[in-house]
Amino acid sequence: MGRGMVGEDDLKTSWPELVGSPAHYAVDMIHKDRPDVQIPVLPVGTQVPPGFDDKRVRVFVHQDYNLKVALMPVVG
Repeated sequence: MGRGMVGEDDLKTSWPELVGSPAHYAVDMIHKDRPDVQIPVLPVGTQVPPGFDDKRVRVFVHQDYNLKVALMPVVG
């Protein structure tokens, strides 16, 4: 038989293991797991428009800690 299809229920939606990692590493790991999402990197405290987007993972970083991931990246 052929290769199985990955369903939406099987897609990763959060990356708690990336908190404290460098932003570039986090973006690479998220893109590896979810090549279908956009990944903006933003300083903590940045005002963002409300609303859920299943094709976006925002990565919030500490500007004063060498751009380390500050909050758990999640789809939305």
